[in-house]
Amino acid sequence: MSLAHTAAEYMLSDALLPDRKGPRLKGLRLELPLDRMVKFVAVGFPLLLVSLAFAQEFSSGSPISCFCPSNFSIRQAAYVDSSCWDSLVHHEQDESGQYKTKSLWPHKALPYSLLALAVAMYLPVLLWQYAAVPALTSDLLFIISELDKSYNRAIRLVQHMLKIRQESSDPDVFWDELEKARKERYFEFPLLERYLACKQRSHSLVATYLLRNALLLLFTSATYLYLGHFHLDVFFQEEFSCSIKTGLLHDETHIPDLITCRLTSLSVFQIVSLASVAIYTLLVPVILYNLTRLCRWDKRLLSIYEMLPAFDLLSRKMLGCPINDLNVILLFLRANISELISFSWLSVLCALKDTATQKHNIDTVVDFMTLLAGLEPSKPKHLTHGMCDENP
Repeated sequence: MSLAHTAAEYMLSDALLPDRKGPRLKGLRLELPLDRMVKFVAVGFPLLLVSLAFAQEFSSGSPISCFCPSNFSIRQAAYVDSSCWDSLVHHEQDESGQYKTKSLWPHKALPYSLLALAVAMYLPVLLWQYAAVPALTSDLLFIISELDKSYNRAIRLVQHMLKIRQESSDPDVFWDELEKARKERYFEFPLLERYLACKQRSHSLVATYLLRNALLLLFTSATYLYLGHFHLDVFFQEEFSCSIKTGLLHDETHIPDLITCRLTSLSVFQIVSLASVAIYTLLVPVILYNLTRLCRWDKRLLSIYEMLPAFDLLSRKMLGCPINDLNVILLFLRANISELISFSWLSVLCALKDTATQKHNIDTVVDFMTLLAGLEPSKPKHLTHGMCDENP
């Protein structure tokens, strides 16, 4: 019997979670995986396109090529290319013979508009980092620590009951203590439960999260408007008529008023425009999905912790409207499940509980660990009959 008790003590000691030492939770994730993916794509993709635009400019030289008169010198031809690229205005004659102009400036502003887009998409990330991350970090550190401590308290309770079983010669003492542990709720968690209930009435984190995703949708809509209004107008125009009678050539009478120029970078402009529309169109459903997750509870994590004695945040129906800080914290607890060591232990116990033959006698981790320690979770029949005989 002593060998069995020693084995039970070792088993319970191994089930205790070690105290965290040193820097706490170095790998804490303060962005959800989908939010992190959206950030890298929304900010990184414009920067990639900027590098593509600059690489094309360095490899092919001037972004335009003008067809100058044959009597132009090399210097004059270079001046014409530079002047037409600086103005980038298309002159065309209407039906009445009047010349009208159309600016092609989106070709010139392409790299700078992509940089502006990357900066705009990074602003929601900065908002989250400075407005939500400090409070979220403290919330996660406290809740993870308290959940692990609550699990350890349950294991220590089983150790205490095992010690009572070993030291007491009267078996009724042990069963009385076990019944009290089940029914009298020794291990209340008022601090943790009230803290979670307080977060259910708080809305600062969820407001910041909603604002972050709303800004992403707003900037994405602005990108669509910019591409549709400005890029679509010059999307297919490869050649344009340029007026070169300016500067050094202003008084020249032997040159034509307009010459034809071709945009050698039109293919890059088209690729960038189409790629931007495609990528940000794919991001919109992801952003909307992130918002819809706030409209429902992720109860799996809290349901696992129902195995703890007297932890009944779900059973007491404290969960109401899901759009609050508690729901956001639960999402981040799921993302940091590797830091929540007690979750894996309780998940295993829940899985074993479903396969147990006496499910009605196993409600909490105390009941299950009592069974694993070699102590029956229900009072033997002869002791039950004895109690009935004593109290007719």
